[in-house]
Amino acid sequence: MAAEEVVRRFASDAERGLSAEAAALRLAEHGANEIEAEAGKSAWRIWWAQLSATMVVVLLVAGLISLALRDFKDAAAIFAIVALNALFGFAQEYRAEKAMAALRRLAAPSVRVRRGGHVVEMAARDLVPGDLLVLEAGNFVGADCRLLEAATLRIDEAALTGESAPVEKASAPLASEAVPLAERINMAWLGTMVTSGRGCAVVTETGMRTELGRIAGMLERVGQEQTPLQRRLDELGRSLALVALVLVAVIFVLGLMRGEDPTLMFLTGVSMAVAAIPEGLPAVVTIALALGAQRMLKRRALIRNLPAAETLGSVTAICSDKTGTLTENRMTVTALYTGCENMRIGREWDDAVLAGQRPEFTLLLAAAALCNDAQIEGAGEERHALGDPTEAALAIAASRAGLRKPELETALPRVAELPFESARKRMTSVHRTAQCGETLPPGLRRLWPAEWHRHPFLAFTKGALESVLQVCAQQWRDGAAEVLTTAERQRIIAAGDDFAQAGQRVLGIAFRPLATTNNPADFERDLIFLGMAAISDPPRAEVRTAVEMCQAAGIRALMITGDHPLTARHVAHELGIGGRVLTGGEIEAMSPEELHALVEKVSIYARVLPEHKFRIVEALQNRGHIVSMTGDGVNDAPALKRANIGVAMGITGTDVSKQASDMVLLDDNFTTIVAAVEEGRAIYDNIRKFIRYVLAGNVGEILVMLLGPFFGMPLPLLPLQILWINLATDGLNGLALSVEPPERDAMRRPPYPPGEGILGRGIGAHILRVGAIVGLVPLAIGLLWWRRHDPAWQTMVFATLTFTQVFQTLAVRSWRESLFSIGLWSNKTAAASVTVSGALTLAIIYVPWLQRVFGTVPLTARELLFALLFSSAVFWSIEIEKWWQRRGCRHTAA
Repeated sequence: MAAEEVVRRFASDAERGLSAEAAALRLAEHGANEIEAEAGKSAWRIWWAQLSATMVVVLLVAGLISLALRDFKDAAAIFAIVALNALFGFAQEYRAEKAMAALRRLAAPSVRVRRGGHVVEMAARDLVPGDLLVLEAGNFVGADCRLLEAATLRIDEAALTGESAPVEKASAPLASEAVPLAERINMAWLGTMVTSGRGCAVVTETGMRTELGRIAGMLERVGQEQTPLQRRLDELGRSLALVALVLVAVIFVLGLMRGEDPTLMFLTGVSMAVAAIPEGLPAVVTIALALGAQRMLKRRALIRNLPAAETLGSVTAICSDKTGTLTENRMTVTALYTGCENMRIGREWDDAVLAGQRPEFTLLLAAAALCNDAQIEGAGEERHALGDPTEAALAIAASRAGLRKPELETALPRVAELPFESARKRMTSVHRTAQCGETLPPGLRRLWPAEWHRHPFLAFTKGALESVLQVCAQQWRDGAAEVLTTAERQRIIAAGDDFAQAGQRVLGIAFRPLATTNNPADFERDLIFLGMAAISDPPRAEVRTAVEMCQAAGIRALMITGDHPLTARHVAHELGIGGRVLTGGEIEAMSPEELHALVEKVSIYARVLPEHKFRIVEALQNRGHIVSMTGDGVNDAPALKRANIGVAMGITGTDVSKQASDMVLLDDNFTTIVAAVEEGRAIYDNIRKFIRYVLAGNVGEILVMLLGPFFGMPLPLLPLQILWINLATDGLNGLALSVEPPERDAMRRPPYPPGEGILGRGIGAHILRVGAIVGLVPLAIGLLWWRRHDPAWQTMVFATLTFTQVFQTLAVRSWRESLFSIGLWSNKTAAASVTVSGALTLAIIYVPWLQRVFGTVPLTARELLFALLFSSAVFWSIEIEKWWQRRGCRHTAA
C-alpha cells in the first residue's frame, strides 16, 4: 500500500499524528502494547512434579522402609538425595519461566511519538495503531509499523530475522504481498534497533499482534518434555519397583515355609527390596551431571538446565545458526578485483600488497578507506572498527595493508559528500589533494599517480557494482585511465556475478578528479572504475573439523539461517555441510507431512522465519531425532524451547534466547557444542556404567539370598550386612564411576537411539552374566565353609561378596579398554573409593565392636587371602569380555 493509504486506513494524520483523545480510545480498544504471559506454574505444582517421578517415589518408599528398620542413617541419606534432586529440578523450571519476562522487558522501551502536532517521549506500552513514531539512530522500534519517511535509514533486525547486516529501509510500496519478513523493507518491527539515519512510521500492530508477540505466543505454547535420560530412568524405576515387591513376597514366603522367624524374614525381605533399588542412582546422576556441567564450563559451555548436560550425548541433529556460530560474525574482505587481476585474500595478506608491489590493489583499498564512515580503533589483533559492518570490513582491510584511515584522512581531508541513498545505491566523498604528497602514508606515497596530484580534489565512490558501473566511463589500468568498453564492462559484471554466486557481497569502487566542488552533480559523472571488493562473513577456521567430528559421531549438522540462500549454500559447503537448500518460502507452502518427509534430505535452510525454525525442529523430532537448536535472537526462542537442547549465544544472544535455552555458549562457537556433546556422552556413559555395575551387584546379592536356602543353608547374610554392602559398594564405589573421563572413542560412534532402553546394547545380558559370578562365587565359598561347620561361613560370604564388588568396580570403568591400558590412577576417585570400601570391610571383620554390630567373626589370614583370590574372578571375567570385544568378535555395550 502507498504510505498515504496506510495513514488513511488507520485514521491518522501524517503531519500531526493522533490526538490524545483518539489515542486514549484506541488504548482502551486494543489494550497495552505489551507481551502477555500466561500464568506460570505455582511453586507447589513445580515441587509436586519433581516429587512424583517414579524413581523418586521408589526412593521415598525405600526411605520409609529404612525408617521402619530403624536404619536412620540410610533413611536420612535417601531423603537427602530426594530433596537435592527436587531442588535442582525446581530451580531449572523456575529459570525457564523467566523467558517470558525477558520478552516483556524487551518489548517496552521508551519511544518518541508525534501526538497532536507535538513530538513527545512516552513508554512504548502506550502506543496504539495509528501513532506516528519518530525514528533516529540508537532508537528501539516500539511497535510494528509502516515507514512513511526513510532518510538513509538502516535497522538492525538480526534478533528477529537472523539477517547479519543492518537492513536499508525505504518507504515505497512493495511490488508483491508475498515477501519474506526479512525483505519487507518498508516495515519496522517491534524489538529491532535503528543503527543509522532517520525516519517516520505509522504504527500498524501492537502487543501480541506484532511479529514479536507472535513469537511470544509460540513460546508459551511450547511444553516441557522429559529428557531421554529422565524417560529411561522412569522406565527403570517402574521395573525395579516391581522387582522389589516381588522380592519381598518371595523371600518372606520361602522363609515361612522353612520355619524361619516371621519378623526376621520380613526384615530380610525388606532389606533385599532396598538392596534391589539403586538408591544411589539419583545421587550418581546428579553428581555426574554437575561434574559434567563443570567440565563443559571449562570448555566455554554454560549449562542452565542440568539434565541437558546428559541429553547432549544423545543428540542426533545439531541445528545451527550461521552468523557468529559457524562464521566469525564479522564482515571481511575476501577478494579484490581490478582491471589488471583478481586476488583472493586469506587470513594472511599477500606480501606483495603489504610491500606495495601491486599498486592497483593498494589504490583500491585507499579509495575504499576514504569513501567510508567507519572508525578504526586499536591495532594488530586488537584492531576493530565501529560503524556499518561492510564499511568496517573495508577499513580494516586497508589497515591490514598498512593504510591507516586516520593518516589517509589527514592527507586527504573530506570536504564534501553525497550520502548513500537506496535509489542510487552508492555514496561519494570528495577530498582535497593539496599537499597530500607530503602527508600520505609511506606505503602509498610512491604509488600515488602523478595525474592525481594535478587536481585539487578527488571524488571517491563506492556502492553496488551495477550502480557504480552506470556512472563510469573509464577504468584504471596499468597506472592510467582508459576507455571502459562494453566488453570490459561485461567482464567486470561477470566477475561480480561469480563473487555473488559464492555468497559474497560485491562493492564497486571508482574515482574522479575534480577542479571544483561547486557542482555536486559532477561528483558522480564520468567516473574512472578502480575495481571491486568482495565481502563476506567467513566461516570459523575450526568449525569444519567440528562438523567432520559430528559426522564421524553420527550426528547431522544443519544450518538454519535468515540469510540469502546463495550465502547459506556457500558457507555450508565450505564447512562440509552438503545437501539441498530449502527456503522459508518453500516451507511456508508445505504441509507438515511434506516437511516431515523432506527433513532427512535437507541440511541447509535459508530465509527462515521463527515459525519455520519451530516447524523444522518439530519435523526432525517426529523423525525420531534428538535435536539441538542454536540461536541468538528473539526469533530463535520458540525453537530453542521446543528443541531437546536449546543452545543460546553468550556474546550476541538476547536475554530471551538465553532464558529459553538449556545451554549458553560463552564463545558463540559451534566447536564448543561438539565439545559439550563429547562431555554429554561421557555423562551418559558413566551413568550406564553405574547402572550395570550396581544392578549386577544386586543380582548377585539376590542370588545369594534366594539360592542359599535351597542348599539347606540358613540366611547367608544378615539384614544389616545386606544394607552395608548396598551402601558401601553400591554407593561409595558407584559414585566413583560418575567421574570417569570420556571414553577414547566417544566421538567415533553413533549416538544412542532415542527409543533405546537404558539396559540396551547388551547391558542386560552383561548384568545377568556378571551378576551370576558376583552371586555364585560367594555362595559357593559360604556353602563350603558351612558344610565344614565353620562359624566363619557367613563372614566369608560377606567378605567375598564385598570384595567381588570392589574388583567389579575396577573392571567396569571402561566399556572396552583394559584397566591396565587406562591405568589405575586415571580416575583417582575410583582408586580412593575401592581402597576406602575395602578398608571399611576389613574393619567390620576385625574391629570387635563392629563385629558385634554386623554379626561377623575374624577371618584367618588364609581365609582372607582365599576370599580375595576368588573375589577377583569377576575382574578377570570382565577383562576377558572386553578383550573379546576389542578383537571385534562381539559388539560393545557402549
